[in-house]
Order: sequence, then structure tokens, then C-alpha cells
Amino acid sequence: MRQRPIEQDPNIRKTNFKAVEENFTPEQVKEEASRCLNCKNPRCVQGCPVNIQIPKFIKALKEDKLDEAGDIIRETSMLPSVCGRVCPQERQCEGNCVLGIKGEAVAIGALERYVGDNTSAKETEIKPSGKKVAVIGSGCAGITAASDLRKAGHEVTVFEALHKFGGVLRYGIPPFRLPRTVLDREIDNLKKMGVKFEKNVVVGKSITLKQLEEDGYDAIFICSGAGLPKMMNIKGENLNGVYSANEFLTRVNLMQANDEKSPTPLRIGKSVAVIGGGNVAMDAARTALRVGFENVYIVYRRTEKELPARLEEIRHAKEEGVVFKFLCAPNEIYEKDGYVNGMKFEVMELGEPDESGRRSPVGTGNYIDLDVDTVIVALGTGPNPIIQKSAAADGIEFETDRKGYFTVNPETRETSIPHVFAGGDVAPVGASNAINAMGAGKKAAKAINEYLAG
Repeated sequence: MRQRPIEQDPNIRKTNFKAVEENFTPEQVKEEASRCLNCKNPRCVQGCPVNIQIPKFIKALKEDKLDEAGDIIRETSMLPSVCGRVCPQERQCEGNCVLGIKGEAVAIGALERYVGDNTSAKETEIKPSGKKVAVIGSGCAGITAASDLRKAGHEVTVFEALHKFGGVLRYGIPPFRLPRTVLDREIDNLKKMGVKFEKNVVVGKSITLKQLEEDGYDAIFICSGAGLPKMMNIKGENLNGVYSANEFLTRVNLMQANDEKSPTPLRIGKSVAVIGGGNVAMDAARTALRVGFENVYIVYRRTEKELPARLEEIRHAKEEGVVFKFLCAPNEIYEKDGYVNGMKFEVMELGEPDESGRRSPVGTGNYIDLDVDTVIVALGTGPNPIIQKSAAADGIEFETDRKGYFTVNPETRETSIPHVFAGGDVAPVGASNAINAMGAGKKAAKAINEYLAG
């Protein structure tokens, strides 16, 4: 039987930002590892974007070789403690586990997290290559690429726009899902390898790509994320009390704006509607509970079956008291004295499948109101064009798609400028999540190594 981690009681955890789940005990690790069939054709590895050798590290756990398990994982991933917590395992490694066909998949994520938390990266001898690489962004793609590039001997500098490192892992994912001690430890490992980090540097403003080239960087990897929020384009969305999920989570996670002593405190109301159904919507809703909102609604225009968020996040949100409103599309935000004073939704029904295969919502002409004083919009983000625009001013013209994302070779992540590569949310391939960004970082690092080798 699949092991389950001990979780905080929902009524307690919704009042704090401590980790929801505890790690497995050593006994649970042994029990869960013994369930792995060690398949000759490991579908779990194929389902992992960075191809962690999952059966091998689980076999090491069976044999009480914990450090060996850590070495196996870190051959391809420098972020086991992170991935074990935030990756959508049910759609990737665990989703491909043979045991999951008729029963429950091996808890690969929980085992990976245990290994990451209880082992350290080995010190490796690095032979200088004489080459310099700039990595723009310190999120999943940047950290992964920096690790692989440094191992190849290059001098690597990571430039971060914010005042703390980690990118979306820090400002977007709440600490109850990813404790900050875990993230800090992973970044410290890179610093020990010799990766340099520069914070408060907005590439495109503080420094340009042309200046990086003039400073001697032989290659550049752009992975600055997609921080431009997508809004609803409805009446009232410019009112006080309307936030993008990006702003709301950044202000709480990075700036502690839920603290009254914060220089930029949040206005905490009574009831909030979170618009969207992905992981970011779940994070925003569960964070809203913790900062003091009494009533938290997730409003989604399809049914529960179509929710794109992780099943674990949906379960946790329900347990904590988040109320789900399905088949509702935003129509208007009501105003009182310049602030949100309720919201109007059109009742939807499901029609024919859209391009993604999900059934498209169709309006019924019926409407409902929701009594809220705050709205958080979690409908995704787009690319900030600051780097492309500043580069164009210096005569460097990037090819982009119609939405403004960098056009890249999907295998090498090379842009239309030969020595410049891009990955993560600025040049997405597949779903936007930590492990896919890491996969992009690995591909980019491999291609940069080959480019620098001539």
C-alpha cells in the first residue's frame, strides 16, 4: 500500500505558512521503495523532463544507500528537494508508473524529496574553460543551466531582477508548499560550486545585452520568466482591491505585505474571488486564507473535471475551506467608492472541445452575483518585452512569436541570435512548471557547451 506523509490538520495549517506535509520516516521510505518493480523499460524515466534515473535511485534506497541515491538524482537534477515538492508527478513520473495502471503509483515525489533533504551535493573538480556565460533569471531554468554550465568549467554569473534569488520558486510558490530553507540550501550549493549571483539587476534597464557582450560574456541564457499578467478585460478590473495573482503572491511571499508593519501592506478584506483553476489560483486562494480572508472562492469557467491544477493542491484547498464555483465566467466587478463591491458572473455550460481537447465553455445568458470585496486574477502571464526592446535599440533584433515569446530551436533553445539562448516561461515548450523549465535549462546548457566548444 502506498505510504502517506503526515500532514498538518487543515484547520491549523490554514492559519500558518509552515509546510503542509512532513517528510517520510526512514521506515516509510523503505516500505515505499520496496514497491518499485524496477521495470526493464522504466516509463517513469521517460515521463521525467530531466530523465532522472528513478528506478536506480529507488533501488539504492532499498539497499540503505542514501548518499548513492542522492548522487544518482543529482547526475541530472540539482533541485531534488524542490522538485519533490512542486513537480506535477501525477502527470509525469508517477503518471507513467506501471503500478498506477491498476493501483497506486510509487510515491516518487516523496522519495525524491526525502533524498534531497537528507543528502548533500558532492564537491566536484572543475577545470576552467576560459569562457563566460551570463544567465538572466534565477528560477528553475536558470539554476539548472547554471549548475550544468559551471560543471563544464565556465565562469557563470546569474543576474536576478529582484532582491532575493529563486525566481518564481520564491515569489510565486508559497512557503507552505516550498519552505524557504529548502530553496536557500539549493542556491547555496550553486554558490559553493563557484556560480556567481548578482541581485537587483534588471537586464534591459540596469544593463543591456550589448553591455553583457562587451563585458566578455561568450554566451547568454535568458530565462527571466513571464511576469506580465493576463487580465479579464471586463468593467471594474481597475478598481482598488483587484490584484493579479503575480502581484498578490509576490507581495506576500517576497515582501511580507500581509504584515501590518510592512511598508507596502495589503488591504485584507472579508471575501475574495480567485479567478482561474491552475496551480497559481490554488496558491493564491490558500495564501488568501492564511493572510486573513474569511471567505475564499475559486471561480472557474469549466467543471472540476477540467481543473488544470495538481490534484494534491485541489484536495488541500478543499480541506482548508476554499469554496469552488464552477461554470462561471467573469462579467463585471461592481464598485463602491473606488473599491470592489461584488462581482457578476455569467453561468456557463460545456460545449465542444477546444484546441487543447477540453470542452469549451459557452454562455447561457444567465447571471449570478458574488459578494466579495477583493478579486485575484490567476489567468496566466505573458512575456515582459523589456529585454527584446532594449536589445532592438542596440540593433539586436530577436525573432518572437505573435504573443511576444522568444522563438527558439526546441532542442537547443537557441534564439535567432547565435550566442543567445532562451528557456522557461520566456520561451515555453509544454506546460509551465518547474520541471519543464529545468528541462529547458538542461537543453540550453548542453547546447551552450557545444557552441562554446566551437
